[in-house]
Amino acid sequence: MNFKIMTLKEIVKNNQVHFSSYRKGVLYYSVVVEDKTYRFPVPIEDTGDATFLDTDKAMLFMRYIRKALKEQTFELMLSH
Repeated sequence: MNFKIMTLKEIVKNNQVHFSSYRKGVLYYSVVVEDKTYRFPVPIEDTGDATFLDTDKAMLFMRYIRKALKEQTFELMLSH
C-alpha cells in the first residue's frame, strides 16, 4: 500500500480550519487536506484569552495541529 505522510506545511498552506464541536474542555476543529477531512483537538486550558472563530486560517492553528500529529490525535473523519 502506498501511504503518503502529510507534513505540517502541506496541511496549513493556503488552508482553513472549521469549528466542529466542543466536549469536556476541548474544542475540535476540522481541516480538509487532499479531499479528506481531519479533526484535531484544541484544549481550552491552552487557549488563554484567544478568540476562536467558526472558520479561520489553518496557519494560526499550527501549534495545535503539530501537537495533534505528534500525539496521534489528528484523526481522519469518516463520512456517513
